[in-house]
Amino acid sequence: MDRESVGSNVAQSARTRGVADAGTMIRVRAGDRAWAGDNMSKHILPTSATMIGVCMTVLSIGHLGPSGAWRLALDKLLAVDALAFLASAVLSFASIRSPVHSARREAQAESLFLAALGLLALAAVALAFVIR
Repeated sequence: MDRESVGSNVAQSARTRGVADAGTMIRVRAGDRAWAGDNMSKHILPTSATMIGVCMTVLSIGHLGPSGAWRLALDKLLAVDALAFLASAVLSFASIRSPVHSARREAQAESLFLAALGLLALAAVALAFVIR
């Protein structure tokens, strides 16, 4: 392999990943598998499973305090949040296992994961305000 073809291969690889070379701007579509977050599903799947455990732990800790209307609301919020993380894990697993529509499933899993993370943050704020 000569020096010219090696340089050409490196430049082509950079363009495939969406890296601009020497002042040029390269636009990459969000659904393009060559750039789609370096296969985020491999990260979303185990993290979603961990976050389900976090939701269940916080739900259990909430039962240590006195019962009330806030506890029921927080229980429901955390249960819905755990289901959102579960759906995100299922979508990311489907994205890994199925080559058909995998970029779309990965994007859906990522969006759902971020929404569930926001919901968990909301539950944490609510828990912080109701603890005496």
